[in-house]
Amino acid sequence: MEVAIYLSMMLVSIILIGVILLQAKGGGLGSAFGGDNVSIQRTRRGFEKLLFQFTIGIAVVYFSLSLFASFVL
Repeated sequence: MEVAIYLSMMLVSIILIGVILLQAKGGGLGSAFGGDNVSIQRTRRGFEKLLFQFTIGIAVVYFSLSLFASFVL
């Protein structure tokens, strides 16, 4: 059972990394530290919204698996 949980955690983490990399780029490293002064409000629609919600779901699954592994195993 321990091996199955760790393998599922590795699979979910690979999926999470892929989904995060699929999301739209914000503007580079400079905007992450305040270098970008453009403040445009955008709403997510269509595939972008679905991808965002899927990312949150996968992150919750990974978090749940890691809590389960730390408390049960």
